[in-house]
Amino acid sequence: MKTYFADREKCYRCYRPKSSCMCTHVQQIKTKTKFVILMHPKEFKKVKNGTGHLTHLSLGDSELFIGVDFTEHKRINEIIRDYDSFVLYPSQDAINLSKEKPAVEKDMAVFIIDSTWSCSVKMLRDSKNLQALKHVSFDSTKLSQFKIKQQPADFCLSTIESTLSVLELLNKYGIEDLSKEDLDGFLNPFEQMIEYQQEIIANPISNAVRFKRRH
Repeated sequence: MKTYFADREKCYRCYRPKSSCMCTHVQQIKTKTKFVILMHPKEFKKVKNGTGHLTHLSLGDSELFIGVDFTEHKRINEIIRDYDSFVLYPSQDAINLSKEKPAVEKDMAVFIIDSTWSCSVKMLRDSKNLQALKHVSFDSTKLSQFKIKQQPADFCLSTIESTLSVLELLNKYGIEDLSKEDLDGFLNPFEQMIEYQQEIIANPISNAVRFKRRH
């Protein structure tokens, strides 16, 4: 008898199994800021819980690249050249977006590292072009809704949750001009993914089939 475990055909937009594809829940928004997602290869291999792909699909003008050392990456170097570019990373000297508006003369680009903390350190260390960029951070006052994954510390957020926090702050400064509807719907695919995983955990077979039929 065929079960949902046999259905492993992959969706090549959200990179999840087609049985749990989240593409229909994405509410894509158009931003003035260029978002660039740098995904570690280990993160790319995750199919259940990764939110980097969902973040990319939700941002109409975003770009996503997979790797560790981006020093000689042609497209990334073009973006660094053409935009006022920043890396989202909570370093000691980072510009705190919760307290300060970033000074930009050109259109803004934000590089978001989609990886574990230890792998993020390596990516920044190896990518010489990223080392020259200023960092931005924010005061995280929200607890992550990533209920199916233990975060390394309180107020650590997933990639898509962190991106939403950045969008809200850039919107406050007028760098973005997003509606409340845009912001409220941004986490929709993430929330649906959590709901799906919780149903699977509660009842691995029957809930998977029911969720698939409902969506």
